[in-house]
Amino acid sequence: QVQLVESGGGLVQAGGSLRLSCAASGRPFNCLMMGWFRQVPDKGREFVASITWNRGNTDYADSVKGRFTISRDYAKNTVTLQMNSLKPEDTAVYYCAASSRGGIIRMISAYDIWGQGTQVTVSS
Repeated sequence: QVQLVESGGGLVQAGGSLRLSCAASGRPFNCLMMGWFRQVPDKGREFVASITWNRGNTDYADSVKGRFTISRDYAKNTVTLQMNSLKPEDTAVYYCAASSRGGIIRMISAYDIWGQGTQVTVSS
C-alpha cells in the first residue's frame, strides 16, 4: 500500500511563505504525476498545482500562478509546494495526491492516492 504524508502547514501572515512537502512511502508504484489540491469548508476540493513525475512538466491554477512553485525529488520520493506571497484566501486544507493511472491533470478523478491533508492558515 502506498501512503502520502504531508507536512509543513501552519499559520502565517499575509505576504509570508510556507513550504509544503509530501512524502510517498510503501510499495513501489508507477507514479505518473503528483498534485496539490485544497479545500475550504462547504466547498469542493480545488486544483492548485501539479507536476508530471518523469518530465517535470508543471501546471498551476490561475489563482496561484507566479506565487506557488511545485517541484519533485526523485531520490526522496517527495513533492514540494513552495508558497510565497500568501493571501488570506489561500487558507485551506492542502492535500497531496498521486496518480498511477493518468488523466486530465487538473481533475480530482485522475488521482488515486491521497494524503490526509495539512492545514494552511493565512491571517490578514
